[in-house]
Amino acid sequence: MSQTRITAAFLNIGHAVDHLMMLIFPTVVLAMTASFGSDYRAMLPLSLGGFIAFGAGSLPAGWLGDRWGRRPMMIVFFVGVGVAGMLTSLAQTPWQIAAGLTLVGLFAAIYHPVGIAMLVKDQKRMGRALGWNGLCGNLGVAFAALSAGALADLAGWRAAFAVPGAIAIVIGIVFAWLVPAAPAPAATVVGGTRRAQHDTETRRVFALLTIATICGAVVFNATTIVMPKLFDVRLAALVHTTFGVGVLVCFVYVIAAFAQLLVGQLIDGRPLRDVFLPFAALLGPLLLLAGALSDWPMLAVSVAMMFVVFGFIPITDAMVARYAHDAWRSRVYAARYLISLVASSIAVPLVSFLPPERAGFVWLFAVLLVFAAGILACAWLFPRGTRVSSPVVEAAD
Repeated sequence: MSQTRITAAFLNIGHAVDHLMMLIFPTVVLAMTASFGSDYRAMLPLSLGGFIAFGAGSLPAGWLGDRWGRRPMMIVFFVGVGVAGMLTSLAQTPWQIAAGLTLVGLFAAIYHPVGIAMLVKDQKRMGRALGWNGLCGNLGVAFAALSAGALADLAGWRAAFAVPGAIAIVIGIVFAWLVPAAPAPAATVVGGTRRAQHDTETRRVFALLTIATICGAVVFNATTIVMPKLFDVRLAALVHTTFGVGVLVCFVYVIAAFAQLLVGQLIDGRPLRDVFLPFAALLGPLLLLAGALSDWPMLAVSVAMMFVVFGFIPITDAMVARYAHDAWRSRVYAARYLISLVASSIAVPLVSFLPPERAGFVWLFAVLLVFAAGILACAWLFPRGTRVSSPVVEAAD
């Protein structure tokens, strides 16, 4: 196997680890409430600090990735998120849980600005690389629910944090051993930033990217956070344990994760708008149906809904890969994920304040429909032309 493929394999595994560690809590909280003498609505906000750190930490992580180097930052990511997970497993109070989750979010913030920028550099088939990477990330989302449910039922909620944390540390050690050091990206590109500022299309793309990122982040985080509780309530006739809920959530996410491969294949050689617009048009109707249905119909709609939600990820990553120069790509990814992950923190209180009682799920998905309309507007206004790289800034090289 070539060194490029080895590096890509570790980066793909890292994406799975990143999302798995961030989404253990929304499932395992179902088993934690009895231990802490609390309920779901009171416990869920403990994850808010982690999601804020997940966003706020991306900007310094991206800066360090461009300046210090992406490989050492990835080593810090693997080891740091693993240690943070193990510390969370030792928590004795709700405040210690909140602190541990915040530390997980801080180290997890490293991956997206650093790992994705490391992945897309010199890729001949950027869409395919992003597709596989996105698939692995969303498998991490899927197996977060499955592993958390299984470990919580078999060994207690603490094991749901400790076991993945230990695995992440081991992966980090093997990554440091097998992936060689590489020079940090060039710190500056003469004239590149100045010239890009005069590129009307580039500015338009990044404005639309910002709006789509905010709207997409709220929809993505709200749907992934609420899914275990949604299934616990709406699929009560099908499942009766935390593990059963985890299995169904995992099933939905695994099927939906293959949207990344489909979108990745479609991106290569096509205008982004031709892929972006159909997905955006499908999101609103699927959100409405998911909020209204139950049992088997709701399960089927959930698969389709999450397929579309996950499909947006390589589209927005491709926008940055095509329009940002490698010398500052980590920082552009960092800015995008800062916006995304801070915006996504809205989802935690949104889910908490719209509980299942009194048709709360219906109202939740109605609110998400507003954000889906924002995504559709961005897709409609996106430039029609094909752009494989960023010729405006790269002409200065």
